[in-house]
Amino acid sequence: MVLEKLGKALHGALQKLARAPHVDEETVRELVRDLQRALLQADVNVQLVLDLTRRLEERLRKESPPPGMSRREHAVKLVYEELSGLLGKPSSFELKKGAPTVVLMVGLQGSGKTTSVAKLAYHFRKRGLRVGVVCADTFRAGAYEQLSQLGQRAGVEVWGEPGADDPVALARRGVEELGRRCDLVLVDSAGRHKEEKGLMEEMRRMAEAIGPDEVMLVVDGTLGQQARDQAEAFRKVTPLGSILVTKLDGTAKGGGALSAVAATGAPIKFIGTGEHLEDLEPFSPPRFMARLLGMGDLETFLRRVEETMGERGEEGVREALRGKLTLRTVYEQLEAMSKMGPLRKIAGLIPGLGVSLSEDQLRVGEEKLKRFRVIMQSMTPQELDNPEILNASRIRRVAKGSGTSEAEVRELLKQYELMRRMLKTLGKGRLPRAGPLGKLVRELEREKRG
Repeated sequence: MVLEKLGKALHGALQKLARAPHVDEETVRELVRDLQRALLQADVNVQLVLDLTRRLEERLRKESPPPGMSRREHAVKLVYEELSGLLGKPSSFELKKGAPTVVLMVGLQGSGKTTSVAKLAYHFRKRGLRVGVVCADTFRAGAYEQLSQLGQRAGVEVWGEPGADDPVALARRGVEELGRRCDLVLVDSAGRHKEEKGLMEEMRRMAEAIGPDEVMLVVDGTLGQQARDQAEAFRKVTPLGSILVTKLDGTAKGGGALSAVAATGAPIKFIGTGEHLEDLEPFSPPRFMARLLGMGDLETFLRRVEETMGERGEEGVREALRGKLTLRTVYEQLEAMSKMGPLRKIAGLIPGLGVSLSEDQLRVGEEKLKRFRVIMQSMTPQELDNPEILNASRIRRVAKGSGTSEAEVRELLKQYELMRRMLKTLGKGRLPRAGPLGKLVRELEREKRG
């Protein structure tokens, strides 16, 4: 889960507010102290913390809740707004129409730039774009080989000339070559270790040679407040800047890095939240803060579901909403969910769930889901399609074949029945209206009308 300690601390402060009998002066002071403590522990700049809490305290005292909103709900809303503002303004990634979009990727050595290039390529390929990557790093030994391996995993073309010694000319040739057949061309330039002047000069010359639509700086999230120096140096060289912050999977300094970069005015467009190719997401301060506060991020959750379920999964959802859920459908959905990432990441996207579950509960839940999949792998096709035929003797056979107990098989069947009833009820209630899931809902409604 992204910045887990900070999220739990902020959520705890709001929970204390929710339990308070009245939102009075003392309650406001205590809330402000809790927020200051949480933000300072996350390495957020002291002055930024003081400014934010001063504004928040003033708004809590002066602003009245709108009609229909309690003082407690209004206080949560103000905290959410101020914390979101600390992380900057939303900034989307724009693609050119009718011509390839060229992005020059730069960053210090060790910032995670090359891996981030592969993540970006994978991110946009999954969205239907033809993506190509140019390896313009002639400085680091093995750079082309590493990028080629990552590109193969991401399913994108990687262009390079191992042994070339002019990175600027190399980048120009690569952009010309890939630009003929790609919608998006990412240029991976060389990183430098504690040598910002050399990095920025190479970036300037390369930018002049290839004329990128955007120059994206990759910043290491573990640097905390020091990330501001990199972002400011970057902004001085080119106005065509955006930022990708890496290594935000649990680092204590992640809040400091995000707030420090946002304070420079440089737009943060993506964040890296893990080691895998899919651990990259567009950065939206309000949605990011909602997850930290335990409000979840259902938009991202539904997008991940839609990306992983495919046609077979879509048909499974269709049948489930009709009340025709089978264990085969459950198995296919568990397989798809395993591709979405660890349970702790998925839980963080669901309102209230990520912060309410302990590490032990998430670990137990992960292990239980794995056992359920093993149990279903020991069932016959007939049993998966018709769970009602699973009598005592069949349950004994399945338990023996899967190396589990009869109690665990019965627990799976109990959970399946609860899920079947819930989905049948859900199909009659409010469901998403947009995206593939919304399309399914509308189709089912048309079927019901005849």
